[in-house]
Amino acid sequence: MSRCLQGRNLETRARVIRLIRRFFHDHQYLEVETPVRSPAVIPEAHIDPILSETHFLMASPELYMKRLLARGYPKIFQICKCFRKNERGRFHLPEMTLLEWYGAGDTYLDLMDQCQSLVQYIARKLGMAGRLCYQGETLDLARPFQRLSVHRAFETHTGISCDQALADGRFDDIMGFEIEPGLGRNQPVFLMDYPKSLASLAALHPDNPGLAQRCEFYMAGIELANGFTELTDADVQRDRFKEQNRIRQSVGMPPLPMPDRFLSELKEMPSCAGIALGVDRLVMLFADAPSIDEVVAFTPESC
Repeated sequence: MSRCLQGRNLETRARVIRLIRRFFHDHQYLEVETPVRSPAVIPEAHIDPILSETHFLMASPELYMKRLLARGYPKIFQICKCFRKNERGRFHLPEMTLLEWYGAGDTYLDLMDQCQSLVQYIARKLGMAGRLCYQGETLDLARPFQRLSVHRAFETHTGISCDQALADGRFDDIMGFEIEPGLGRNQPVFLMDYPKSLASLAALHPDNPGLAQRCEFYMAGIELANGFTELTDADVQRDRFKEQNRIRQSVGMPPLPMPDRFLSELKEMPSCAGIALGVDRLVMLFADAPSIDEVVAFTPESC
């Protein structure tokens, strides 16, 4: 990549981050900072945290941000560095920039509205006039973004049902290789209503307890965000964390310590919703860059 192209991409990156901040400030969100190192992280089956002496580098600021909600801060956002072991590829960095925001009283339906408004706001300020051109494809940003249930996505894109994929242990493979590449091609799409077994921190759907109030956001086949109506029952949350550790151990990964301080404060957290959005990937789209390497100043290999 030429220095000229990298320079343009870094300018786009700086503009996107400024616009993110302006959007949330204009909507009366408080920008917060939370620790980068913690004695405990979210026990998740498929994310391996990185050790820093006796602590972990944060894979997400989620636990600390929820503790702030529990302490009475109703609308908060953060742009920060997060770290995940063994994540490297066209869309992956072991050190990434993440945007997270939370709103008391919100649900995952509100998150989808807010995410759409944020993307449309950035596009408008960058002069893209209701459409985004990415790698030869044009995405319509003017119309309401599509919302698609996970079960419907399996029916539309594969020859197997979601329930059968789960029973066969093939859900992740089918999602990653058959469904995700086709999502958000003509316009952005929210994939929503995940099976409850795939949302360890999400509240269940009030009309269907077999589903969780979780959504993921896609543009041009790229996953950008993951959000949900938050689970607020500390006992249920502890049981779900134990199940995630059990899964980790079943595949030879070490269990992670229980985040007891978070669990002790969870009972004070109001009903709320929160979402994490990958800033590097969002910049890729607005910079029309084919790889995440082209929108950061230094890749891991060049440090």
